[in-house]
Amino acid sequence: VTTMTELSPTAGKNSQDIQGDEKLSPRKVPSICSTRYGIAFIVHLCNFTIMAQNIIMNITMVAMVNSTNHQPSFNDSTEGLPVNSFGDPNNSPKSLPAGGLGYGGQFAIWERWSPPHERSRLCGIAVSGLLLGTCVAILLGGIISQTLGWPFVFYIFGGFGCLCFPLWCVLVYDDPVTHPRINIIEKEYIISSLAQQVSSTKQPLPIKAMIRSLPLWSMCVCCFSHQWLINIITIYAPTYISSVFNIDIRNSGFLSALPFIIAWVICLLGSYLADFLLTKNFRLVTVRKTVTVLGSLPSSTFLLVLPYVASNYIIAVSLLTLSCGLGMLSHPGVYINAFDIAPRHSSFLMGALRAFAQISAVLGPTVSGFLLSQDPEFGWRNVFFLTVVINTLGLIFYLIFGKADVQDWAKERKLTHL
Repeated sequence: VTTMTELSPTAGKNSQDIQGDEKLSPRKVPSICSTRYGIAFIVHLCNFTIMAQNIIMNITMVAMVNSTNHQPSFNDSTEGLPVNSFGDPNNSPKSLPAGGLGYGGQFAIWERWSPPHERSRLCGIAVSGLLLGTCVAILLGGIISQTLGWPFVFYIFGGFGCLCFPLWCVLVYDDPVTHPRINIIEKEYIISSLAQQVSSTKQPLPIKAMIRSLPLWSMCVCCFSHQWLINIITIYAPTYISSVFNIDIRNSGFLSALPFIIAWVICLLGSYLADFLLTKNFRLVTVRKTVTVLGSLPSSTFLLVLPYVASNYIIAVSLLTLSCGLGMLSHPGVYINAFDIAPRHSSFLMGALRAFAQISAVLGPTVSGFLLSQDPEFGWRNVFFLTVVINTLGLIFYLIFGKADVQDWAKERKLTHL
């Protein structure tokens, strides 16, 4: 007779009290100058390349079209970028950032490479490359196109991507066990810290249990509502400034890149903050929810205040920039919570969460464009108020139902013969 039994009933408790894993950590485990941080940096470069190439496609589009008429009329502005392409509030985005395969697939690495109490840092270092790629492409794409010609934008950023490829092939491996050059102390440290989370055998996806999981749905709803907030800020910020103050910030590459520079810094700092709190004996679920609140409530508050400071251009730009930047504090919270509740299925869940959250990239601009067209006088106030309400409701749902312990459906099961 064959029955199904669950392994390690204490696995959930171990993931809840992550600081206990430090007992497994040797005193002299390499940190920054280590294989796992080297992989995080390589993934950072790959994400940088993915996003930069996506952005320059939009930047050079204008120059390529103009070059057919032999009119090199391109400056260092960010005209044509997806985040600035809403000259008309009824328009839909010309393009949206790509890289969905790269974003979801890269988290399969951290299933086997990230010790639980370093997970926020490693994921933060890797994902922040998307933000750095955006701001560098915005700052340099127009300048390169104007001075050297638009083909050189592709040569430079494409060449950088070609350099990342051999680094990935040579230095990145599936897990510490198969890596030929990893320090033995670091390898033992990673393997021991993930002993309760990584399965030696492939586990089937418990789709039905996932659909019935409230903690998982709370993450989906919170990611959706938070992405609605971020999309509205990045897409409509230039249009708002232009319509209220008659100033086109698309003519300033620095102002257009500033929110992403701030977001890049805050993403890194927030990731280190989350792991720091774990070392101070905070429970994992408390840390995840705390940084999620810090990434949601301040951004919502600034957006809610924005229509009432319409007389001051500097304050308005500052609030929009801070709203976009502080939103990245949520990354070491709800966005990597899948590692906690289902470490064996985290790569699939991260991709699914990303896909669900990106529905807001379609619905947000559509609904906002309708509100702006129906009420020219109070349209912006309605757009911002609706965004704050959606973001707050999603956050509350996550705070109530969010968990950080391994769910029963995500624990390893094995066949036992009686």
